[in-house]
Amino acid sequence: MQVKIINKSTNPLPQYQTSGAAGMDLAAQLESTITLQPMERALIPTGLYMELPQGLEAQVRPRSGMAIKKGLTVINSPGTIDSDYRGEIKVAIVNLSGTVQTIEQGERVAQMVIARHETISWELTENLEDSERGAGGFGHTGTK
Repeated sequence: MQVKIINKSTNPLPQYQTSGAAGMDLAAQLESTITLQPMERALIPTGLYMELPQGLEAQVRPRSGMAIKKGLTVINSPGTIDSDYRGEIKVAIVNLSGTVQTIEQGERVAQMVIARHETISWELTENLEDSERGAGGFGHTGTK
């Protein structure tokens, strides 16, 4: 599937790193290094703009290596980019580590997965069909 994209960054376009990869890495487009204190958040620009076809969304997710090695993660994971959004793709990052962390120009800060979604309409009702689970949730099946 072809998707229109504008690249105003100095980084290459996002690409799949392996043949089985679901996500493409997003790289930071920065004028200078960003320093994040513990628990500090920042919106990281990518310099990318895209036009997704209707019925698709882009999900912005953490990179596992960045999360485990630096304690940096996507704060609203997964972040959703709707098909009608035309602004710059930016990544909301938080430093969950106990130490100061930096993000450099060109550093891969998140991954983006393109996914299909459905659009629904509500059917107002007074009753729902029973299920085996019912209303049980939040650990109702035990801890082991």
